Amino acid sequence: MTTRSAGTPAEPDPAPARRDAEATKAAILRAARYLLARHAHADITLKDVAERAGVSAPLILKYFGNKDSLFARVMSFDTDAAALLDAPLEDLGRHMVRHVLESQRDRGADPLLRIAFAPLHGDHGDVLRANFRAHVVDALAARLSGPHPGLRAELAVAQLIGLGVMYGIARGPRLRDSAAADIGDIAARYGPAVQAQLTPRP
Repeated sequence: MTTRSAGTPAEPDPAPARRDAEATKAAILRAARYLLARHAHADITLKDVAERAGVSAPLILKYFGNKDSLFARVMSFDTDAAALLDAPLEDLGRHMVRHVLESQRDRGADPLLRIAFAPLHGDHGDVLRANFRAHVVDALAARLSGPHPGLRAELAVAQLIGLGVMYGIARGPRLRDSAAADIGDIAARYGPAVQAQLTPRP
């Protein structure tokens, strides 16, 4: 058994390696989300994901096992829904509008918009729809009081998806022009329309 003398440097802290691994996994998931929002599941290869993420395909296999395991993570909305719904109910409409637009602006992808491409994905589209209903719509409905919470949640989410389509797919030039429309201003304009579905009528 050997002991370290006072002058011997300590072993390096493994924390940076763990941080690097987490950053790499996050980059892989971002790349897979980006591709899933633009291509059919069957047309996406691990090589495509690797090139987008700036890693090797074997590294994806190391972290996620296989393509199906990777896309099972990508088709989950639970983490995105938690961020989307992370506001008091009385300000949730405005918060959700900001979240959708900031996701588009900062990450180039709106987590809700993945559902718009479900028809591209065959049987995987059914998984995407089921996850979307459970993680986003039903989670929102569970927070609402008053009559018809499920319907009101669907209407609110429909408004958000429409906004995301106009911003991220149709690329409305006035909506995207930060000189003409600040995200805070858009949230102030559009948020009350979403909030109207969240607040029960007197």
